[in-house]
Amino acid sequence: MSDTNQLPDNTPGAVADAQSGNLVDRHAPPWLKPYARLARWDRPIGIWLLFWPCIWGLALAAVANPGRGFDWWAGVLMFLGAALMRGAGCTFNDIVDRDIDMQVARTRSRPIPSGQVTTREALYFMIAQALLASVILFQFNRFTVWACVASLVLVAIYPFMKRITWWPQAFLGLAFSYGALVGWSSQTGGLGWVPVLLYVGTILWVIGYDTLYALQDIEDDALIGVKSTARLFGNYVKPVVAGLYAGAFVLWMAAALMVGAGLVFAVLSMVAVGLLAWQVWTIDPEQPDNPRSRFYTNHYVGVVLALALLAEWVW
Repeated sequence: MSDTNQLPDNTPGAVADAQSGNLVDRHAPPWLKPYARLARWDRPIGIWLLFWPCIWGLALAAVANPGRGFDWWAGVLMFLGAALMRGAGCTFNDIVDRDIDMQVARTRSRPIPSGQVTTREALYFMIAQALLASVILFQFNRFTVWACVASLVLVAIYPFMKRITWWPQAFLGLAFSYGALVGWSSQTGGLGWVPVLLYVGTILWVIGYDTLYALQDIEDDALIGVKSTARLFGNYVKPVVAGLYAGAFVLWMAAALMVGAGLVFAVLSMVAVGLLAWQVWTIDPEQPDNPRSRFYTNHYVGVVLALALLAEWVW
């Protein structure tokens, strides 16, 4: 399946689903490129999708306690942590999936199956990223530190889920939504119904967007026996994802209302609803690049909800 946004075939070491002209392939030194591709620095969308729930948690805490305000420094630390942990998680995923990646058109150009990086080198790189992330983590309170340590179980089991369950996207949601709990607890030292509602809503959002993303691999997945919600939902992908997105928004709204958010958040968040509705309405796996481009708009969903919560805090 052709993709006008993918890198040309003559780009040395190019990964098939990276956008052409990305910063890694244009500017990274040759020795760094394979590791940068392993950490998905050439596809930073995953960093943003891991980061936005952190900001939502921070912003909800600011709305709940306007006098304390929004912790911008915590936001910076969480962005760096998201970049490192996303890179470490992707590296671990590629180590576990190296045999499967050889059999899927979109993934066989990744650094391990293509021979750019050995499994041992990838393991060392993963450990280095995790150690740097731990330095950032220890800047937060004890509750948040232990909560993040507990989340490593989810990171560790996720790559194996596609082999044993039709719901690997749910396990991705459990891991990728964790920032909602981290953002809130970093400010409050604990949890409650507000961050739990935010977390569960974000899990539904992740299941929805990763189901759309998985549509581009559905034929290869069927051939090699890899399970996904895209295969599970079949012809009902659109209504099921629409339901997941609707549930996510209801829970997000409930969390916002519980901390005192009002009309400002409600009105601005309608932009996010429009983006989610557009994804479902226009998804078409038969069109080149369609699922990937719809998936990428979730970055803007994250931006909109973050700005809506910050506007509510300022207001």
